[in-house]
Amino acid sequence: MKQILVIDDDLETCKFLTEIFAEEGWHVESSQSAEAAREAVDRVKFDLIVSDINLGSRTSGVALLKEFKSGLPDSEVILISGFGTLETAVEAVREGAFDYISKPFNVNEVISTARRALKGRDAGAPAAVLLKEYSEASGLVGHSHKMIELYKEIALVAASRSTVLITGESGTGKELVARALHRNSTRASGAFVAVNCGAITETLLESELFGHVKGSFTGATVDKRGLFEEANDGTILLDEIGETSLALQVKLLRVLQEGEIRRVGGSRSVRVDVRVLAATNRDLEREVKEGRFREDLYYRLSVVTLRVPPLRERTEDLPLLAAHALRQARDSGARAATISEEALVFLNSYDWPGNVRELENTIAHAALYARGHVITPEDLPARIRSNTRGLEAAPQTQSLFKDLPSLDELERRYLIHVLQSVGGSRTRAAEVLGIDRRTLYRMAERFGINLKSSAE
Repeated sequence: MKQILVIDDDLETCKFLTEIFAEEGWHVESSQSAEAAREAVDRVKFDLIVSDINLGSRTSGVALLKEFKSGLPDSEVILISGFGTLETAVEAVREGAFDYISKPFNVNEVISTARRALKGRDAGAPAAVLLKEYSEASGLVGHSHKMIELYKEIALVAASRSTVLITGESGTGKELVARALHRNSTRASGAFVAVNCGAITETLLESELFGHVKGSFTGATVDKRGLFEEANDGTILLDEIGETSLALQVKLLRVLQEGEIRRVGGSRSVRVDVRVLAATNRDLEREVKEGRFREDLYYRLSVVTLRVPPLRERTEDLPLLAAHALRQARDSGARAATISEEALVFLNSYDWPGNVRELENTIAHAALYARGHVITPEDLPARIRSNTRGLEAAPQTQSLFKDLPSLDELERRYLIHVLQSVGGSRTRAAEVLGIDRRTLYRMAERFGINLKSSAE
């Protein structure tokens, strides 16, 4: 019989997981603290350990994961979090977690993941892909199910050399995903170079990418290195790759196949070692069928494909995204400190065709126009205020928001989460949050958080 250990400081969660695992015919024990969990693993050799990341004590689920994988290398560990981020997903995978699940979780997903973990253990499957320690905050915000899945995909493919095609609508954060892949790769110490292929004419784009030799065209007065050479030993992002011409696609294919470039007007090939990431808001499969994109290049680029979900598919992240955008606006001088429930109703009912970028711009606009410290519907742009769905949905939507924490509370939780994830280091926490230490102290004072002496 399989031996399962459930660790969560919430008694009801322990009971729930114990019940659904017992229905699978497994023997289940539960612990509500790190100390009790350690005592349990001293007594029993568990096949699977399912642990919450935030245990309400000084020992986190990730710290326990390290202990268990060190002392019980054959046991699989699944981590559960109610506040998932890319950084915790990366660290979980790096430390050997089998998987990472966000709360509130789906029962079928939990059972399916547990079955896969046990099956993989029986088959002697290799441990999870090891990743280097993350270095900075990703800039990706959200802990909806779709974002957690994206975080896990980034964590799993970041360390590989494979090309990655990042798809998604405009404004979803495709470049942020590319930067996260680079930061968590073995090339993190190298350059990250991003180029928008749709913003430069074809002639200039070829020169930008591959460089040129003196005299190759009017204005080429000196030899010039291209962006592929600048990105050598690092990563290059070809943003809006679907905008490139068929002629240029041939030359990009050569780089991917041969690992070398030739400057415009030059006769000598130059070797480059670059990981290529590409991003597009187009349907490249359709572009291939209609003859506007080379099929061989498409398959070279899409060894791995990551889809960034549009905001309308993860509206549960909207309050957190709004809080993040408002903090950025305040850093730029806006005085608004929170958003009214009525304004959130309008924000939640809007379709957001421009996605996260449009939301950020909207909050920046409203924070500047707010006449007080609270953003109200009157401070929102006309396109959102004139959305009749907002008025029609108000009674239903207000009920969705009434149990949500305030934006201040979300920010307070995020600060605590960051401090826990960096072991209490004030210097590291400030780096992750993208603020200086003085601002960190002010935030902590505002939220009543005691920054105890810790590693710097």
